[in-house]
Amino acid sequence: MNNKSTYIILLIFIIVTSCVLIGPFMSNVEQPKYQVISSQKNIDIRKYDPMVIAEVEIQAERKEAIKGGFKILADYIFGNNKSKENISMTAPVRQQKVQENWQISFIMPSEYNIKTLPKPANKNINIKTVADKKYIVINFSGRNSDQNIKLHEKKIKKYIAENEIQVLSTPIYAFYNPPWTLPFLRHNEIMMEIG
Repeated sequence: MNNKSTYIILLIFIIVTSCVLIGPFMSNVEQPKYQVISSQKNIDIRKYDPMVIAEVEIQAERKEAIKGGFKILADYIFGNNKSKENISMTAPVRQQKVQENWQISFIMPSEYNIKTLPKPANKNINIKTVADKKYIVINFSGRNSDQNIKLHEKKIKKYIAENEIQVLSTPIYAFYNPPWTLPFLRHNEIMMEIG
């Protein structure tokens, strides 16, 4: 093996290793607090504590909506707010279809409440408190592709129907990892509010 081949193999190894290590490291941020009421395989019933979210509504296809919403909300937490204050990143980034639009939201760090959180400079960002609620949640790995989401949404809806669970919301898609995280290391969820 010549030096050029060795260099290429070493470079590929470094890139792959970096993706494996950096993705989970970057995902190690504050997440919403909840209690698991019941669990069966990759489906949980959870009770979430109240939380403050920053939300923006986008009219576009699902993938374009989450990209656009993420950009607006990231701009807000990285200092484009009336206090010029940086806000820590949290996980997950959430996405929910409401009529013809997509609501994209970031959960705000627990150190803030609705009064202490910096006010957005962008008038399209809505800050609100979400009360404590119960959700049914399915966990899955892989990319947040339409195909992968539809597959797991079908599974959770089947479970809901078989167990006669009363659903109060449209599905919320929750994505926990940066886009460069390798698919098998990604943590995704579909959650629906229940009665």
